[in-house]
Amino acid sequence: MNIQWYPGHMTKAKRMMQENMKLIDLVIELVDARIPLASRNPDIDDLGRGKARIVLLNKADLADENANNQWVSYFKARGCFAILINSKTGTGLKQIRSLVQEACKEKIERDRKRGILNRPIRAMVVGIPNVGKSTFINAFAGKACTKTGNKPGVTKGKQWIRLNKELELLDTPGILWPKFEDEQVGLKLAMIGSVNDEILQTEELSVHLIDLLHERYEGVLKARFQIDESLKGAAILGEICRVRKCYLKGEELDYRKAAGILLEEFRSGKMGRLTLEWPV
Repeated sequence: MNIQWYPGHMTKAKRMMQENMKLIDLVIELVDARIPLASRNPDIDDLGRGKARIVLLNKADLADENANNQWVSYFKARGCFAILINSKTGTGLKQIRSLVQEACKEKIERDRKRGILNRPIRAMVVGIPNVGKSTFINAFAGKACTKTGNKPGVTKGKQWIRLNKELELLDTPGILWPKFEDEQVGLKLAMIGSVNDEILQTEELSVHLIDLLHERYEGVLKARFQIDESLKGAAILGEICRVRKCYLKGEELDYRKAAGILLEEFRSGKMGRLTLEWPV
């Protein structure tokens, strides 16, 4: 299952980010804590080269606690400031202001020596679609200053948000990258909802999700759906059809409906705190 999705507005967004990077002191990158590497756009490393970096592992409440701690250590070991957050509840947001000051302390000191005082730090907020960027900005700013939505691509243009005299944020549209070199990256992005479901074969995608859960979280499908977990991918999807009464005409199983149920319950956390990739 080869997933590629790169709407035209993303090309424009990337160009806009390139043009504005010279104005920026700091890049704040949101990733999904369930797939911290797959939800990082590799283009951001090139675009933000030489800039201070903070990685926010968003939706940490949906991810495995042990994995969360390992991922924070992983990013810190690679020179990024990193913390766990939940934009919807506000968990972790209070730590960000001090983290911004720490990440930009060299820049602040350079400005002080040059006699530049009280210029706010300018941070670009970046992330792939549906990673929670707008929800984060609204929660961090304490007001509804950007549009939010549960569909990829809500933010279409840039906007500056002045939080206080110390910090300004530049919100940018979520962008993917033109080609997923690793098929697993595209699959994981689709599993968390960063690729529009309308272009996906959700039945096949759900089978891949079942396989990943089998590998790391034995028993979670049995606990949620009361099914025989010794079965394999498509057979388990068939069992979910029966348990949740997903039928077409007669007794024909409605695999598409069952796939939608499985994906929704994973994405919403109803199946528990699950992480789909771990640091190597």
